[in-house]
Amino acid sequence: MLTAPEKSKQILPGQHFINGDTACAEGAIAAGCRFFAGYPITPATEIAEHMARRMPEVGGICIQMEDEIASIAAVIGASYAGVKAMTATSGPGFSLMQENIGLAIMTETPCVIVNIMRGGPSTGQPTMPGQQDVMQARWGTHGDYEIIALAPSSVQEMFDLTVEAFNLSETYRVPVFVLADEIVGHMWERITIPEAESIKVANRKKPAALPREDYAPFQPDQDLVPPMAVFGQGYRFHATGLTHDERGHPSTESAEVQTRLVQRLCDKIRKNKEKIIRVEKVMVEDAEVAVVAYGIAARAALSAVRKARAVGIKAGLIRLVSLWPFSDEQVAKIADHVKAFVVPEMNCGQMVREVERAAKGTPVAFLSKLGEEPHRPSEILDAIVGVLKK
Repeated sequence: MLTAPEKSKQILPGQHFINGDTACAEGAIAAGCRFFAGYPITPATEIAEHMARRMPEVGGICIQMEDEIASIAAVIGASYAGVKAMTATSGPGFSLMQENIGLAIMTETPCVIVNIMRGGPSTGQPTMPGQQDVMQARWGTHGDYEIIALAPSSVQEMFDLTVEAFNLSETYRVPVFVLADEIVGHMWERITIPEAESIKVANRKKPAALPREDYAPFQPDQDLVPPMAVFGQGYRFHATGLTHDERGHPSTESAEVQTRLVQRLCDKIRKNKEKIIRVEKVMVEDAEVAVVAYGIAARAALSAVRKARAVGIKAGLIRLVSLWPFSDEQVAKIADHVKAFVVPEMNCGQMVREVERAAKGTPVAFLSKLGEEPHRPSEILDAIVGVLKK
């Protein structure tokens, strides 16, 4: 938890009218983030600007790096120095970070990476919304691994899920993504900031072993997550992106070590996915058609579901609060009784593939939207009516 002097410098609890990027920055501070490194990029720049003002007030550090590659590298270093650390970017910067994200996965570095998504590829539409980085978040770096990604759909969730992202990152020693589209990042809404004492804050496990020569920094506990020593506190060990054993020593030619390490990196997320996955279900118990949505599209989807119910159509909503790990078991369970799914996304088809895979043959209608306008409730309602007529 935060110390008493730091608590006094938190944003005042109560109701505030702020935008999503600012809420994200304040959520990070509330979670204990004391290091931010980033590079200006629309539509995430407001996060860096707010952190530049607020970090000195809470005893933290904010650095504008020369680019996004350096930003994520600095975040990894700060985390290994014992500080909760975050960066924020958008699509082009997210692409530049991928190699070092792989390093963070391999070295089990807790950190939070915020991606305020915009239209792509390349520089694309800097000021327009998109949901085109969903699969990149899952598969952007090479090798086998599991990742955690959360998708806020309101300014309140920009605060709450940023806190949650830090907690998950600290608990499982893994980079956690906050994937918000430009609209959620830039919209202004009233939110409630809780009292600091009531905010659940998780911290990484520290090793019980003394800093001896035989210290094994990557020896996991029963939950498959190793305690994390801090550089500069007497523990001497390797932290490398090479295949390594439990002592951190490179062992690149050993199939046994590679299998043991990579399988554990996957299993520490897979075997805890029921604790990680967040899904909001609205009126799905008797639904004939279920809409699966996230981010800004989920807001229009909720309105469409309510309009459908008002005219006697049994529609429901599955809002994906966490995108990764994907909630395939919950979608599969709902597929047993619905006639069809509708998936609105601001891309050409990404999460819809996961829904199709989990739907076990239940028809899935995809509603694509590209450019500046998000889905309208009427468009989603038309899709609901359309799948029921087939």
